[in-house]
Amino acid sequence: MLYEKHPVHLTNSLSGKKERLETIVPGHVGLYVCGPTVYSDVHLGNARTFMMFDLITRYLRHLGYKVRYVRNITDVGHLVNDADEGEDKIAKKARAEQLEPMEIVKRYTEGFHHVMRQFNILPPSIEPSATGHIVEQIEIVKRLLENGFAYEVNGSVYFDVTKYNTEHNYGILSGRVLEDLMESGRKLDSQDEKRNKVDFALWKKASPYHIMRWPSPWGEGFPGWHIECTVMSTKYLGDTFDIHGGGMDLKFPHHECEIAQAVGANGKSPVNYWIHANMLTVNGQKMSKSLGNSFLPQQLFDGNHPLLDRGYGAMPVRFFMLQSHYSSTLDFSNEALGAAEKGFKKLSNALGIVKKLQHPGKANADNALTETLLKLIDDLYTNMSDDFNSARTLAVLFEMASRINDFKSGNVSLQTVDADTFEQFKAAYIGFMEDVLGLREEEEHNQELLNNVIGVLIDLRKKARQDRNFPLSDKIRDDLKRMGVQLMDGKEGEMSYTID
Repeated sequence: MLYEKHPVHLTNSLSGKKERLETIVPGHVGLYVCGPTVYSDVHLGNARTFMMFDLITRYLRHLGYKVRYVRNITDVGHLVNDADEGEDKIAKKARAEQLEPMEIVKRYTEGFHHVMRQFNILPPSIEPSATGHIVEQIEIVKRLLENGFAYEVNGSVYFDVTKYNTEHNYGILSGRVLEDLMESGRKLDSQDEKRNKVDFALWKKASPYHIMRWPSPWGEGFPGWHIECTVMSTKYLGDTFDIHGGGMDLKFPHHECEIAQAVGANGKSPVNYWIHANMLTVNGQKMSKSLGNSFLPQQLFDGNHPLLDRGYGAMPVRFFMLQSHYSSTLDFSNEALGAAEKGFKKLSNALGIVKKLQHPGKANADNALTETLLKLIDDLYTNMSDDFNSARTLAVLFEMASRINDFKSGNVSLQTVDADTFEQFKAAYIGFMEDVLGLREEEEHNQELLNNVIGVLIDLRKKARQDRNFPLSDKIRDDLKRMGVQLMDGKEGEMSYTID
């Protein structure tokens, strides 16, 4: 297997060191990534995180690992300001739009999936939802109560951080010190149910106005945000699994609380390797709504934002994000996006060329050239196995693209390299571009976009015919025909098309 020849080393947030990946079950990887809270459109910061773990999953599979990738949907329990008090983010949105919470969940889950497809981010193996695991969450809260790491007050249940810290280390991931946390921030007021301000909710009693609620041994309520990921990760990957990932902003308190809950309930550390993706900045400033410098993916594609000179395609944006290591901050600017677009075009053009190149069969091999090509292949694996360094991997691909252009132009004859080496070189370039980095040829992306646009027009024509709006139906058909798209009506009302 390739993973034996090219062992992966990754930076473990838990130890702060680069470590060799040793999986619990040889040849298998269990990976959990915190998914979106589906109350609004997914923003670019989220997209970068999911893109980085898409890259990691793709490479591990390329190496021959069987990866079970679990990425959840948070559809309850995430309160405003990530706090233990206040309104549920989804319920708040539902109230504002006078919709059922699950209508909000459906809308933004579908929107999230659409953005993932645009960026060519593969779906996870399992995508559990918090509301689908209420029973399991109640059970683990009961276990934490039995083990003495939680307490119930007026129908709510809280995790006892100070009690936990007498036996374990609350702060093992983030480096936070409990005494410092106790001294900082606001003091408990007389209305607060917690024993200490650092304690966090496992289950909250639902107030009369709270829409989303379930029966429990402590009365009607809803789960805390942190307990959801502990339940869903361990349910599908086991009490201890290989890799847990997410954005840097989740390291504390979310991931710290996940560790405490799992250790408190199961008596063992839940994760061997923690990986955190860094944040996005815009012209050197942190991306945030309050500063007016945050982008939705669609705004980036359309160019519909005051800070953008124009729109950029999904693949150039993916390329732009891959130019930086996942642990580094990434700064958006028109100049950087424009440069990334040019770089992507160079690699994309080379991808189209190398797919068509055929070795003549006969060779008068140049040993130095052969060694150079084989080293470039090896460099791809060396860089990606070194903490998934996509930036250095892209640098190798640029060198390979130059060689491909030389072969096409005839500056270097294909006969100066043996057929087997060339096929390895060709397969490596295509494999890393498409399978590992997830970059599609521009023509392929444009064709997909064209197909989607034609599909929308076909649906509009169907609706026009159902409404007996035949002038509109005929206009859509005739306009498409003038552009070279021939619609064909089937016997049962289905439509297909050909492009001249």
